[in-house]
Amino acid sequence: MTAQRIYDTVADDFSRVNDLIVQRLASDVPLVEKIAHYIIESGGKRLRPLLVLLASRAVGYDRQDHLKLAAVIEFLHTATLLHDDVVDTSDLRRGRSTANAKWGNAPSVLVGDFLYARAFEMMVELESLPIMNVLSHATAVIAEGEVMQLMNVKNPDLTEEQYMTVIHNKTAMLFEAASHTGAQLAGASAVQEQGLKDYGKHLGLAFQLVDDVLDYRGDAEAMGKNVGDDLAEGKTTLPLIHAMAHSSDEESQLIRQAIRKGGLDDLDPILEIVERSGAIEYTMTRAREQAEKARSCLEALPASDHKEAMELLTEVAVARVS
Repeated sequence: MTAQRIYDTVADDFSRVNDLIVQRLASDVPLVEKIAHYIIESGGKRLRPLLVLLASRAVGYDRQDHLKLAAVIEFLHTATLLHDDVVDTSDLRRGRSTANAKWGNAPSVLVGDFLYARAFEMMVELESLPIMNVLSHATAVIAEGEVMQLMNVKNPDLTEEQYMTVIHNKTAMLFEAASHTGAQLAGASAVQEQGLKDYGKHLGLAFQLVDDVLDYRGDAEAMGKNVGDDLAEGKTTLPLIHAMAHSSDEESQLIRQAIRKGGLDDLDPILEIVERSGAIEYTMTRAREQAEKARSCLEALPASDHKEAMELLTEVAVARVS
């Protein structure tokens, strides 16, 4: 109910953004349209374009370019998903086969490139150098985050500080760019613009921390991916970092070996160690801290349904773990 209330706040805008996304996916190359539509329509929550709509409306924006900006953000996000799935050799996302599993790696990468290009075409149409600056910088940071994660695959020595840098660059950066550019488009005050920028960053971190918890305590059907996928790919996330630091030498060594070799041979004992070490509770505490920071960043905004929806979104971010 709470989540639906958030979307209802911008229901008309949201519907028009979806129409615009479909319209701007047009291509003379049939395979480009087929793959792009497949990934765009795969059931995502559209959180990042939602942030554009909420942030711009929360500071009084009453024109139409926020629809185009929201579509730009969704295209950037979708392009990263296509590339991520190739890098991670993933075959399941949101409960469906990934594009690379259906059509192969080369078409997936190239359609991701098409979406980046289409996003930048639409960005130019907004005629705002500050917005282009934020989004071009964000795109570079996200790519760096992907490379950082790739460099640390099967690395059990990743520190919590390094992990937070990776998830900021890889995930939170586009949340941050979405709320920041929404504020810029609306001509927000300097204080409001900074607050909305920081709101997106902290909200994105909260969402990623909870996603990392769900990899060890989630429902595969609800998540659209399998429990333990991060471990299978050799990804060292905060639950594992904490578990290694707060378990016996033997248990810590088991986790280190599992990260180094990847796969799920030791999933069951590692799930037990993660639970017993308090790693889930610790990661959720960090997620709640980030959600609360996001909420506090909204203090400079005037009271409105849009501000209330953004406050509710901080609660939804951490309410996905029972």
